[in-house]
Amino acid sequence: MKIVIAPDSFKESLTAQKVAEAIKKGFQQSIADVECLLCPVGDGGEGTVDAIRHSLDLKEKWIQVTDPFGQKEAMRYFQKEELALFEVADLVSLGKIPLEKRNPLQIQTCGIGELILHLISKGIKDIYIGVGGTASNDGGLGIAAGLGYQFYDRDGNVLPASGQSLLNLASVSTENRYKIPEGVQIHILSDVVSPLCGHQGATYTFGKQKGLNLTMFPVLD
Repeated sequence: MKIVIAPDSFKESLTAQKVAEAIKKGFQQSIADVECLLCPVGDGGEGTVDAIRHSLDLKEKWIQVTDPFGQKEAMRYFQKEELALFEVADLVSLGKIPLEKRNPLQIQTCGIGELILHLISKGIKDIYIGVGGTASNDGGLGIAAGLGYQFYDRDGNVLPASGQSLLNLASVSTENRYKIPEGVQIHILSDVVSPLCGHQGATYTFGKQKGLNLTMFPVLD
């Protein structure tokens, strides 16, 4: 008997590869002469790049970027010629944020914008980004900040690159923004088809698991 084992990761516990290996072990213990083919998959969240990297023969690389709390952290990406792949969860997944710090209003994602700039500077033309499984809820503000956008409150004060800034955002400056060159394509990997806003949107669907207080849903939305 041949069995194809194609699981996704188990959030905050097991990678897709380890899930597949555990299932394989169970089959081998219960079925004689079973042949298992492991084929871990990803949905854009944790483990997506690991499910793809080997089939595309991508080379692993690392770069220092700003972490969710404003410090420097090494983040990996994978590259082959003019193609690069990474997942946002490698920087800001739920599993990387301690429970006591799990507040999407305080979490930054500007490191993702920094990584995009780095890839473009290295001549990458196709950038694939897995966007699932994150602890952030900033509407893309953090990534935009990493690309040079600046955000201000009504008094003209510069706002930090975190979800909290959405509550006081009055204007956006594009003066120092980085203009992505023609010929560079950014591809988003995700299995979510929900709208950005509304009761079926990002905040109402995923806010609770990220640590967002229910009373903040309508405010951020």
